[in-house]
Amino acid sequence: MPMIDVYAPADLFPAGSDRELGEALTLAVLRAEGVATPGAFHLDNTAAYIHRMAPSTVQTAATVAARTVRVQVITPPAALSREGQKQLVKEATEIVTKISGDPTQATRTWILLTEAAEGGWGLYGTAFGKEEFAALAAKARAAATAG
Repeated sequence: MPMIDVYAPADLFPAGSDRELGEALTLAVLRAEGVATPGAFHLDNTAAYIHRMAPSTVQTAATVAARTVRVQVITPPAALSREGQKQLVKEATEIVTKISGDPTQATRTWILLTEAAEGGWGLYGTAFGKEEFAALAAKARAAATAG
């Protein structure tokens, strides 16, 4: 159940591409977590927030209006293995580059992987840790087999 934030200049991605970007990044994160066939539980609880910002608010020390993208993915504790991290950074960079339409965008795309601390993932009014996630997954599996 990752959370995805994309920060980019408002004019970097084509108009109307937010859904494509959010969906592609969501599926990339789930694949990196080892979810080959995401069900409603995963798809309903993974959110992508696309932050289109005024170009002048995205800067580097060298550029007043930088064409950079920042993708931050926050995952529950231990959701990504080292291979999953590598896979996700590669795929997310490819997705951003493709949707931007600029083959050089990969050099200006930062992917930040953040893992929530044990108990630092709140959902349903509960601070989730390993025990709570295991119980939630078991409940989702039981509902899937019953339905």
